[in-house]
This record gives sequence, structure tokens and C-alpha cells, in this order.
Amino acid sequence: QVQLVESGGGLVQAGGSLRLSCAASGRTFSSYVMGWFRQAPGKEREFVAAISWIGGSTYYADSVKGRFTISRDNAKNTLYLQMNSLKPEDTAVYYCAASQQRFLVTTSHHYNYWGQGTQVTVSS
Repeated sequence: QVQLVESGGGLVQAGGSLRLSCAASGRTFSSYVMGWFRQAPGKEREFVAAISWIGGSTYYADSVKGRFTISRDNAKNTLYLQMNSLKPEDTAVYYCAASQQRFLVTTSHHYNYWGQGTQVTVSS
């Protein structure tokens, strides 16, 4: 089992940057595929990015490709999401999640553990 705690959210102007972090408890962090999801008010939770066990493979939603970068530091049990060129439509609560799948997955029901979320607000 793993527990996840996100941090790094906040208010930023359009075009700005933020770096989200997700601290994981437990000694098996490196055995999980990790992902970021987001949920805007009135909308369903949507996939943002995923990364493989040792970070060799990543996958992004089209809406963030080229602007966001997912990474992980297994020695520190931490997942990151670097967000650049932020847009107002990126405003949402961002969640990190851990999956026991052996391959990158983009659907929320494939993820077994979730953090509590961190708010990102991008002003125009």
C-alpha cells in the first residue's frame, strides 16, 4: 500500500509555471506506475500524464503535451509535474495516483491509490 500527498499548487498568471510534487510513503514506490489527473469544477476527472516504474517511459494528454513534464525520483519517493506556459483552462484540482499495472495507463479506474489533491488556479 502507498499513501500520496500532493503539494505545490497555487495561483499563477497565464504563461507562468508551477511544479507539483507528490510524496509517497512506503518502500515500494518504485514498483508503481504513477500518474497525474485533474478535475475542474463541473467536469469529470481527466488524465494528464503518466510515468513508468523507473521513469523510462512517459505519456501525456494532448492538451498538455509540450508544456508539462512528468518525472519521478524513486530514491526520494517523489513524483513531480512541471507545468509551463499555463493557461486558464489548466485550472483544476490536480491529483497524483499510483497504479499496480505493468504498463502506462490513462484511465482512472486502473489506479489503485490517490492523493487528496492540490488546487491550481491560472488567471488570465
